[in-house]
Amino acid sequence: MKADRQGMSIRVKNAFTGWSFILIAVLMIAAFYFYPMIQALILSFKTGRGANLSFTGWSNYERLLTDKTFFTALKNTFIYLIIQVPIMIILALFISVLLNDSKLKFRGFFRTAIFLPCVTSLVAYSVVFKYLFGTNGLINTMLMKLSIIGTPIEWITDPFWAKITIIIAITWRWTGYNMIFYLSALQNIDSSIYEAARIDGASSFKQFFKITIPMLKPIILFTSITSTIGTLQLFDEVLNITKGGPGNATLSISQYIYNLSFKYTADFGYAATVSYSIVLIIVALSLIQFRVAGDRK
Repeated sequence: MKADRQGMSIRVKNAFTGWSFILIAVLMIAAFYFYPMIQALILSFKTGRGANLSFTGWSNYERLLTDKTFFTALKNTFIYLIIQVPIMIILALFISVLLNDSKLKFRGFFRTAIFLPCVTSLVAYSVVFKYLFGTNGLINTMLMKLSIIGTPIEWITDPFWAKITIIIAITWRWTGYNMIFYLSALQNIDSSIYEAARIDGASSFKQFFKITIPMLKPIILFTSITSTIGTLQLFDEVLNITKGGPGNATLSISQYIYNLSFKYTADFGYAATVSYSIVLIIVALSLIQFRVAGDRK
């Protein structure tokens, strides 16, 4: 009996010690993450202008289902997602395999150069892209000198090319970020696996699809989910390059939330409703990605 009491006392002491280390972090997370999330959820059931809000139940969610601007922003965001995320994942995977080759010279330089865009200022690089892809910008000038095009492409003011510009900008910035994850995972794969495959006569192509891809499956799933979340929250590039134009052709959901809160007459209740639509979409897409990847844990 005495031994049981001593064992329980030790467990309580260990639990108290552990909680004392993480208590401040837990309180900070609760205060700055969970409390605002709950408040935003409550806010989504209110309507009004500015701070004059009142509970109106599901009216904001009913409005959401008939909001043409929201569906335009949703369509644009999904276009970015469907096109840009697969391109970025495949490109990051391909580059990481190339830079993992021990025979490649200046690997450190190339890794740094490709990773560098993701640590640059979002606003700064967006402004640079806006000038590069301007009507008289460097991109059009180079394409015309190479006789690829005869007249300048309206990268910023044409609805189709404006979307392409946004996709190029996002891909340029975030490919190196995903590459680092793949590169780290590749360096943890035992080289003897590849040696055994070469002895058995497996080509580099087969090694890539039969060894590399399966071994990187958890990382591919992780980067796919994080890239999906990042794209659904796309804001800086759209605001600084195209401002959502022309005619809402590049408007993203996050920019629409910003417009509802600060550009138009402040409607914080409806903005919170649109924000929670992103949460629901992210949860749904994440579950789908887990299901497709076969990971039920």
